Amino acid sequence: MPAYNVTQFIAESITSVIKQTFLDWELIVIDDCSTDDTVKKVKEFQYDARIILLENQCNMGGAGSRNEGIKLAKGRYIAFLDSDDLWENDKLELQLTFMEQNNYGFTFTSYSTMTEDGDKKGQIEIPQKVNFSKLLKHNYIGCLTAIYDTSIFGKIYMPLVRKRQDFALWLELLKSFDYAYGLNVNLGSYRIRTGSLSKSKSDAFKFYWIVLRDVGKCSIITASYNITCYLLIVFLKKKNVSLYNKLLLR
Repeated sequence: MPAYNVTQFIAESITSVIKQTFLDWELIVIDDCSTDDTVKKVKEFQYDARIILLENQCNMGGAGSRNEGIKLAKGRYIAFLDSDDLWENDKLELQLTFMEQNNYGFTFTSYSTMTEDGDKKGQIEIPQKVNFSKLLKHNYIGCLTAIYDTSIFGKIYMPLVRKRQDFALWLELLKSFDYAYGLNVNLGSYRIRTGSLSKSKSDAFKFYWIVLRDVGKCSIITASYNITCYLLIVFLKKKNVSLYNKLLLR
C-alpha cells in the first residue's frame, strides 16, 4: 500500500485489510514522504504486528514505493491496495481459494467504483481471462484486485514509469504467465478522487502510449493499433455497457 498525503482515507483502507476473513496476511504501507498526518494515522494501527510501515527517505512515486513493498514482502502471494481504496471482507479468502483450486498464478476480480465521499457508483465487470495481446488493447485489471503467486516465477516488479505503473506490471507478469484469470465477484471499491492522477484523460492517453512502447515493446504501428482499440473500448464501455459486456467480457 503506497501512501502519500491520504490522511482522510488511509484509516478506512487499512481497516478493510484488518477485517479480512483470511487472517494470514501482512500489510506493508510505504509512505512516500507525506507532508500531512498520514504516517501518524498508520502508526495508530501498529498495535497489529501484521502491519509494517516503511518511510521513504525521498519521494519515489507509486512504482518505486510499491517495489519497496514487494522487496520486503515475505508472503507467497503479492496483492495490491491503494491507500484510498477498499477491499471487501472476504476478498483474500475468496480470491486465494479461486487461485488454489484452479492452480492459477495471476488473478483479478470485478470491483465497484465509488465517489470521493465513499458513495458506490457501479460495478466493473471483467473478462474470464486476459493474455498479453488482449491486455495491450485495454487494461481490464483493477490494481486493487490483482494477486500473483511468487512461487511460480518469483517476484516481478513494477516498471518505473510515472503513471500507468499497474498496467505496466500486468504486462510484465503476462510475459511469464500465459493468462490472468478473472473472478467476476465484486471484491473491492475503487475511489474516484477529484483531481487524482488517473482522472487526466490526456495523461491517460500519453502514458498508455509510453507503456505500450516501452513495456509492451510495440512498434509504432502496433502501438497505434492497440491505442485505437483502447479508445474504442473506452467509448463503447461508456456508451453501451451491454454491448461492451457481450463483445469483450468473454
